[in-house]
Amino acid sequence: MMFREMRRGKQLLSMEDAVAVMDRCTNGVLACLGDEDYPYAVPLSYVYFNEKIYFHSAKAGHKIDAITKKPKVSFSVIDEDTIVSEKYTTHFRSVIAFGKTRIVEGDEWLEAFEALVEKYSGDQPEEAKHKEITRCTQTYIIAIDVEHITGKEAIEYVKAKK
Repeated sequence: MMFREMRRGKQLLSMEDAVAVMDRCTNGVLACLGDEDYPYAVPLSYVYFNEKIYFHSAKAGHKIDAITKKPKVSFSVIDEDTIVSEKYTTHFRSVIAFGKTRIVEGDEWLEAFEALVEKYSGDQPEEAKHKEITRCTQTYIIAIDVEHITGKEAIEYVKAKK
């Protein structure tokens, strides 16, 4: 599969900057093909870990039905969106990833769950974090194996870097 090149190439984030956005943000929108082929876009918490996107999910519902049927998805995060009223624009920075979903198990499940817990509750005592991970057996951990990722930022941010 060939992915489209971004139209405004000057605004393309480096891979390093795109990964920094993925690390920094705490929520994104998973877009998949839902019931009756309607697009289904659902906000969720995630972690970007080992060049994959991981999130947890209940074992039943619209999201699981959709990604089980059609595993190809996109996932987008918005890092920055500052309104600049007098210029009739916003200064923005965002990332979009494309890939295929799968349910993870075993060691990968554990590592991904630990990465999620660390991202959202890293300040909690180790014992409490361990308890949360071992207690939480009723959820799936889903991986998005990223095939393509691009970031874009406002031209003003590009100019400010120079």
